[in-house]
Order: sequence, then structure tokens, then C-alpha cells
Amino acid sequence: MTLKLGMVTVDTTDAVALAGWWAEQTGAAITQENDGWFVVLEGGGLPVMLSFQKVDHPTAGKNRIHLDLGADDLDAEVDRLLAAGATLIGRRGDEAFRWVTLADPQGNEFDVAQQD
Repeated sequence: MTLKLGMVTVDTTDAVALAGWWAEQTGAAITQENDGWFVVLEGGGLPVMLSFQKVDHPTAGKNRIHLDLGADDLDAEVDRLLAAGATLIGRRGDEAFRWVTLADPQGNEFDVAQQD
């Protein structure tokens, strides 16, 4: 038997708002809203479904799982994400491989790396 990744889910206090932000950033579409408690994105630059689940109290502390995203032009994409409301956590790597750690509007960290 083989497991297949079907969806990545992010806990949030406002599933509709955070899903909308990620839809704008990835070009994905909201395909399910479920009364705002569980929102699903599909398409765009997403290889699997990305969902946002409304919770009363998100897990405190650093993410144990995060998204690693690729960009054709790392610097331009990071500038775009920062202008859209992301927060810069840190620029990492060296000339051989660079990536930038950001946080979405609710503090969920993710990485963007140069994708050739």
C-alpha cells in the first residue's frame, strides 16, 4: 500500500480570510467554503489541495510543518508577497541555493526558493 498526499491543512481563526489571501498568492480557486469553517483551494500553482480549518485556538509556537514554494524569480516573488501582507522572517542560503522564510497574515511560516 502507498500513501499519497491529498491535502495540506492550516489551522486558523479566520479560514475564509486566510484562504482568500493564499488564493491570491497562488492563483488557486476556492472550491469549497463549508460555512467558513473549512475552506479548500485547488488549482493555480498548487500540486495538491490546500485547506484552512477554523479553530478557536491555533497551536502556539513555531510551525512543525510548513509550505516550501518555488519561484521563477525569487526576489520579485518575495517583494510581491511582502506587498500583499506577508512578513519577512529571514533570508537564507548562499549563492548555490537561496530561500526566504516568510509568514502569512496569521503568522504561519513558509519558505520560497528559487526554482530553475
